Amino acid sequence: MGKEKDDNPLLYSTDGSHLGAAVPVDPAQTLLRIRLEKKGRGGKAVTVVYDLPPVFPGDNTLVQLAKELKRHCGTGGGLKNNTLEIQGDQRDKVQIFLEQRGFQVRRSGG
Repeated sequence: MGKEKDDNPLLYSTDGSHLGAAVPVDPAQTLLRIRLEKKGRGGKAVTVVYDLPPVFPGDNTLVQLAKELKRHCGTGGGLKNNTLEIQGDQRDKVQIFLEQRGFQVRRSGG
């Protein structure tokens, strides 16, 4: 008896599809940290939200959150290296916005 051919061979996947269904972000279980950065930015202040929860490819939860936050603060920004950056010193506005959506928020760095 020879080796039978497997109908569903195991393949390597880099797109995250092998992880199964995406788990939605639960704000009540998510602690986000906020800090103000100026170093390496030409002296300009940037509010950074980090410790963002991991999301699966195709999940636009954080993209939508960034869009709403930029609109709320009336400024630019974006997602970079698993952090959310908002132009200027917007720590108070960002904290209020995130807490209203149920996230736990802590300030760091003074």
